[in-house]
Amino acid sequence: MKKIWLPLSLLLLLAAPRAIAAPSPAEEATQVIRIGSKPFAESYLLAEIFAQVLESEGFEVSRRPGLGSTEIVFGALRSGDIDLYPEYTGTGLLAILKEQPQTNPREVFRHVSQVFESRWQIHWLPPLGFQNTYAVAVREDKAEQLHLKTLSDLARVAPKLVAGLSPDFMGRPDGLPGLSEAYGLHFGKTRPLLQALKYQALNQGEVDVIDGYSTDGRLAQASVRILEDDKDFFPPYEAVPLVGPRLWKRFPRAVEVLSQLGGRFDASHMRRWNQRVEVERESVSSVAADALAELGLSSAVHTKAEDSEKEQSKSFLAYLWGRRSLLFRLSLRHLFLVGVSLLAAVLLALPAGLALERAPRFAEGVIRGAGVLQTLPSIALLAFMIPLLGIGVVPALAALFLYSLYPVLRNTYTGVRDADDEAARAATALGMTPLQVLRQVRLPLAAPVIMAGIRTAAVINVGTATLAAFIGAGGLGDPIVSGLTLSDTRMILSGALPAALLALIVDGLLALVERFVAPRGLRAES
Repeated sequence: MKKIWLPLSLLLLLAAPRAIAAPSPAEEATQVIRIGSKPFAESYLLAEIFAQVLESEGFEVSRRPGLGSTEIVFGALRSGDIDLYPEYTGTGLLAILKEQPQTNPREVFRHVSQVFESRWQIHWLPPLGFQNTYAVAVREDKAEQLHLKTLSDLARVAPKLVAGLSPDFMGRPDGLPGLSEAYGLHFGKTRPLLQALKYQALNQGEVDVIDGYSTDGRLAQASVRILEDDKDFFPPYEAVPLVGPRLWKRFPRAVEVLSQLGGRFDASHMRRWNQRVEVERESVSSVAADALAELGLSSAVHTKAEDSEKEQSKSFLAYLWGRRSLLFRLSLRHLFLVGVSLLAAVLLALPAGLALERAPRFAEGVIRGAGVLQTLPSIALLAFMIPLLGIGVVPALAALFLYSLYPVLRNTYTGVRDADDEAARAATALGMTPLQVLRQVRLPLAAPVIMAGIRTAAVINVGTATLAAFIGAGGLGDPIVSGLTLSDTRMILSGALPAALLALIVDGLLALVERFVAPRGLRAES
C-alpha cells in the first residue's frame, strides 16, 4: 500500500519550486503596478512603453503581456488582476459595450469614458495621438485583376475569394459580422489565422484577403492594397491607456505620468516602431526605449525587461544560452503548474477510482463525465475559469487539474477492476477481508496501470500548460505566445523545445517510479 503513494511524493517534489516560481510577495504587494497587453505587436510595444515610463519615475512594475482576446484582458482589468493596458476607443464601444458604431472620435471617447467610469470605475486617459483602425487588405495583383478599390467593390466578388482573418475579427461586431451586414460581404471561404501569419499567407497566395491594422509594421513590406471603407463602417480607434480603479485611486502620480503620453504619438512613428518589432525582429524593450527617447520623454530609461538587443547574427544555441536564466525561471514556473495540478488530480482521482470499483453501476457514468472535460478545447477551458478565478496561476491550476482527472480516474478504476481474479480469490480463501484484498492484492497489481494514467496526465499537462501564458500564468508558453505574435521562430522554439524536454523528463521519472511500485513478479516479466 505504501508504494502506491510514492508517485505522490514525487509530485510533491515537482511542486517544490513554487516558492521560486510563484508570484513573489513583492509582485503581489500593493505598490506594484501590473501592466497587461493583448497578443499583438503594437499592444506589446505600448504596454512596454507604459512600463518603462513608469519605471523611469520610480514605480515598480509587473509585466503581463499577451493575455489573449479583448474579453480576457478587459476581464483581468475589471477583476483587478491587472491595473492598466493599451486599448482602443472603437474596441471599447463595439466589442465591450456592444453598441452601434459612431464616426466622431471626440464623441466616441466622451461616451466610452463616461460609461466605463460609471459602470466599472475604469478610466480612459488622454488618447495617445494616433488611431489604429481596422484595415482590409488584398494582394496588389488580385486588386488590379478584379478592379478593387473599396469594400463595396470587394463585396461584389467576395464569394469567389478566400479570406484569412484573425479569430477576434471574425467574432467582433466591428469585424466580419458587422461588415457582412453593412456591405453584404460574404466570402467563399474564411480561414482563421493568427495576426502574425496573415501577411505570409497572403503573400504565398493561400488567401486573397486579410484583416489588419492601419499601423501594422508589415504594411510597408507587403505588396497589398488597403481597400477604402467607403461606407465609413469602422469607428475611430484611438489608442488610449485604460486604467483600473486600483491604479486610479492609489497611484495618482502614476496616472499623471501616463497622462503626459497623451497626444505625443502619431501613426507614422507607430508604424515604424511596429516595423522594427514585427519585421526587423528587434526586442520590444529596446524599441520602446528608443520610442521614448524620440518622443523626448526619456533619454536613458531604466527598465527591468530582459536586455535583448538585435540578435539575428547569433546561432540558435547562442540565443538559447543568452536566455538561459529566463528559460530556467520559466521552466520552474511550468513545473510548478504541472506538479501542483497533477498532484491535486491524483489525490482526488485515485481514491475516487478505488471507490468506483466498489460501485460498478455508477463507474462508467462518472468516468465518462470526467472524460467530457477532455473534449473541451484547453484554451476555452482556461477562458471559462477567468470569470470565476481571475487570471494568473489559480485559474491555470484549476484548468490543468480538471484536464488531469480523466486519465488517472480511468486507469485507476480499470487497473483495480481487472487485477488478477485468481490472486484475489486466493487471498479471500486465506481469510483476508475485502479491504485487505484491495489494499494488499488488487492495488499493488494495478499499480502499473495506475501509473500509466498518471504518466499520461503528466505529459498532457506539460503541453497544455503552455497555453496558460494566454491568461498570465507564465511558464514556457510565454516565449511561444510572444514568438507567434512577433513571427520569431527562435523565440517559439525557445519555449517549445524546453517544454518537450520537460515532458520527456517528467515521463521518464514517472516511469522509474512505475517500475518501483510494480510487484516484483511483474517487474521481472518486464
